[in-house]
Amino acid sequence: MTRLSVNINKIATLRNARGGQLPDVTRAALDCERFGAQGITVHPRPDERHIRYSDVRTIRPLITTEFNIEGNPIPSFIDLVCEVVPDQVTLVPDARDAITSNAGWNTLKHKDFLTEVCKEFSSKGIRTSIFIDPDPDMAEGAAACGADRVELYTADYAAEYPLDPDIAIARYLETAKAARSCGLGLNAGHDLSLVNLAWFVRTIPWTDEVSIGHALICDALYMGLHQTIQAYLSEIRKK
Repeated sequence: MTRLSVNINKIATLRNARGGQLPDVTRAALDCERFGAQGITVHPRPDERHIRYSDVRTIRPLITTEFNIEGNPIPSFIDLVCEVVPDQVTLVPDARDAITSNAGWNTLKHKDFLTEVCKEFSSKGIRTSIFIDPDPDMAEGAAACGADRVELYTADYAAEYPLDPDIAIARYLETAKAARSCGLGLNAGHDLSLVNLAWFVRTIPWTDEVSIGHALICDALYMGLHQTIQAYLSEIRKK
């Protein structure tokens, strides 16, 4: 079954807006696991406007499911990942001033760099996933870089889904097939929600993992974290 990894960045954003330790990010991560999430995702950025490097160090030894760290592999990020050794690292080409991730890697243009980074993480026993746009060439390029998985950037899918689900997912399905043919695992994330999640995993049932943060935390404001996680798991099981 497709696994649900909860991105807890937005919980840290709320904490940082006020200062102090409320809400408690570490407790939130452990509660997400307790409520059924099969993984925890964090995306530390250099300005630490949500998850901080110190959070990553605190949370890592407490996680009993899969721990996934996303980010742009700048030197400080690489050092952090090699220090804490997560189960998975997801390479995202976000700029320092990006509000949120808004594009995948060009795995052909950046092949040499990505190959070097994948090799370093692989030497630590860390599964490496490369964040890509829905383009079969990018999936094939990721395989050539030595990645273990790709994560499909699903913002366009989420935007197009209300208009025509079949059209919305067409490029993703093509790219997912290319990834599978290259021997890559498949993750997906960005703007997946209770509205569009079931159709995605039903159409691409070999999706290994979905990483969901913003929509899930927004839903939790109304439904509660436990009920929300169960609702997302229910959508995944509908496939």
